[in-house]
Amino acid sequence: MNLKRTGAMTLVVIIGTAVFAGPACTVDGIDQYYRQDIEWTDCADPDLAAQCADVTVPLDYSKPRGRTITVAISRIKATDTEGRIGILQTNPGGPGDYGLGMPKDIRAGLAPEVASRYDVIGMDTRGLGRSTPIDCGLKFSIWMRSAGFDRASFDDTLAQSADEAARCQRKYPEVLPFITTRDIARDMDVIRGALGERKTSFFGQSYGTYLGAVYSTMFPDKVDRLVLDSASDPKRYGTEMLQDMGPANEEAVDEFAAWAAVQHSRLGLGQTAAEVREGMQQVIRDAATKPLQVGDETLDEHTVPFVYNAVSSDDRQREQLASTVRALKGLEPPSEWLTGVATYLAHPGLGDITTRSSAQNSLMLAIICGDKVAPRDPEYYWRAVQRARATQPIFGAMHSMASPCAFWAPPRERPLAVGNSLPALILHATRDTRTTYANGLGMYRAMRGSKLVTVPVRTHGIFPYYPNECVAAAVNRYLLDGTLPARDMTCDP
Repeated sequence: MNLKRTGAMTLVVIIGTAVFAGPACTVDGIDQYYRQDIEWTDCADPDLAAQCADVTVPLDYSKPRGRTITVAISRIKATDTEGRIGILQTNPGGPGDYGLGMPKDIRAGLAPEVASRYDVIGMDTRGLGRSTPIDCGLKFSIWMRSAGFDRASFDDTLAQSADEAARCQRKYPEVLPFITTRDIARDMDVIRGALGERKTSFFGQSYGTYLGAVYSTMFPDKVDRLVLDSASDPKRYGTEMLQDMGPANEEAVDEFAAWAAVQHSRLGLGQTAAEVREGMQQVIRDAATKPLQVGDETLDEHTVPFVYNAVSSDDRQREQLASTVRALKGLEPPSEWLTGVATYLAHPGLGDITTRSSAQNSLMLAIICGDKVAPRDPEYYWRAVQRARATQPIFGAMHSMASPCAFWAPPRERPLAVGNSLPALILHATRDTRTTYANGLGMYRAMRGSKLVTVPVRTHGIFPYYPNECVAAAVNRYLLDGTLPARDMTCDP
């Protein structure tokens, strides 16, 4: 999951994946989607520096003559028409990050001779942004809310998760079963076919790596080159992956606390790492007694851990985290960023359908909960939270808490066994707090033809956001001529 940008942040008959392998498939009427004409126009947002179009896809791929929806895509065309390689589809993660702007970011990181040879394609996935969006009218901007300190607080948070799930189920009972990673992968293949391409290359980050792995498992003969940046473990995708974040985030706090202690004369957060950490934990305890005022809004024990989480995923965020802790302790005024996060958390319905957190959060839940069953027993989560407290005093009650998925209708399709031997380039940072390095190794094992590029830093989403010449060289060479590194490699910071 990609929280890096946060803070701006019915069981039915099982459908066989082979049925949807392309326009010659056996479901009557599916080929019409592969043959549709794509009409490109300048994107409404000039900052995208791209063309945009709508692609029509079936809501339910087993009923292609039934209800349809539209998926919005963007394109920055190849300028080297003679050397053009093909299309490079992209996904920024989330799930639920808006994807129309990703082509601009990816092209900026590619060498000119590589960028010029691809049509780089972005997409708002079904249910998001400009792609027949959903909005459940959620009461909270985030579902990763800490359970608090006692059983009463846990039970209240559990009831809130149940209510969020019920809101979505009541509003979109006919739609939610079809907002899944497998259906997004099917959309990707329709886009490939409608663009007249025999194969597609793909660049995915965070959740986008899971999407890429699912696509390559469902449509292996349609894949050219596959780059997976900050990968999730297909076997731990869902509840387990969220729980994996807890220890990684605590390690990030330890790293920050050691740094801040050295800076005590300037920051005033503690002379030792233990003092800095205790001060951060005391902020959460204080917020449980009296919510902390940040601008016109407040933060409590359920949301302060999320604020820490949002600004500790990158080793370049230390000053921002220090400013945040100081502000929460009353040592300085809150920054514009912190005030913005507090406003974001307090107003899930603020903004239009392409920006409000209720809509984005609804889509994120629909995908994660629609992909995989979460444990249903509340006592499972109570025990998980209690176990985590000893070693995860800040994040254990958040990452081990029940999400609305615990109350979601069961997925309509059985879990897909993700994995294949296709060539793939996997990029991963050793101290990633979102998709941990162990998760990246899980993807590496599942994608048996892959090569792994390791970077010993703390970040999430390496290319092109964490500049590294060694990583850039590996990505550019692979996308240019399809050559993977001869062996797994480590790129020094």
